[in-house]
Amino acid sequence: MKLLITGAYGQLGNEMRVALEHYPHLESVFTDVDTLDITDKNAIEAFVSLHKPNVLINCAAYTAVDKAEDDLALCYKINCDAVRNLGEVAQANGIKIIHISTDYVFDGTGHIPYTEDMAVSPTNVYGKSKLAGERELRKACPEAIIIRTSWLYSGFGNNFVKTMLRLGSERSQLKVIFDQIGTPTYAADLADAMLQIIDAGKFVPGIYHFSNEGVCSWYDFTKMIFKLAHINCEVLPIESKDYAVRTPRPHYSVLNKNKLKSTYNQTIPYWMDGLERCLHVLLSESK
Repeated sequence: MKLLITGAYGQLGNEMRVALEHYPHLESVFTDVDTLDITDKNAIEAFVSLHKPNVLINCAAYTAVDKAEDDLALCYKINCDAVRNLGEVAQANGIKIIHISTDYVFDGTGHIPYTEDMAVSPTNVYGKSKLAGERELRKACPEAIIIRTSWLYSGFGNNFVKTMLRLGSERSQLKVIFDQIGTPTYAADLADAMLQIIDAGKFVPGIYHFSNEGVCSWYDFTKMIFKLAHINCEVLPIESKDYAVRTPRPHYSVLNKNKLKSTYNQTIPYWMDGLERCLHVLLSESK
């Protein structure tokens, strides 16, 4: 079994590389924009013809939410057009495909965990581009698996956890939003979940949700980061309206994961446990 993994330099792509150490029977080829331009369908076809993967995992995405409002063309090129390209090539070559999407396909006005069949209504360019990508992929490759996730962080790349660790060590006080609710997701756990799907021996197409278990606000998340990292920085809760941001974020982003758990019999780690493991890696590296 050979995997082709795009977005190799991102949070999830890097965690896939680490997670695959526990799956020695799986062969893998990692690629990013410097080795494969996924907006170029001919390039994908040539790459697939050379490497002959059985499964394609698309970890590549345009994720700069605020910047996307001005960079609409590039955002759609990566999050929609490239995804269609991957789907068409996968379909033509009998390759299984897993694609990562986002909680931003929902408007965040709900109050119960979102299931895969609930109405989607993205409110910003990033969310709209990701939803467009989902739809293009399902048309191009009906057998695809799409996994929506939320609040992704990792020991790699730039993310909320690493930003808070830096700010907490620089400042004595931080103000953090308390009225946006969701679930932090350790990218290592998402990577392992995808490899469990591949290793299960059955590939059930459709949309799935994955985040770590539990619920918190960004304020709660920050408090726990500081507690586990032994950072002495006061955290003050503020409302979204008091935090200047160009692009509104969903107020409620909790995902229901029952479909993934029942289909693949997966046990999903609690968000605090994932955070503790990530911080162990980050803080060990900083010593």
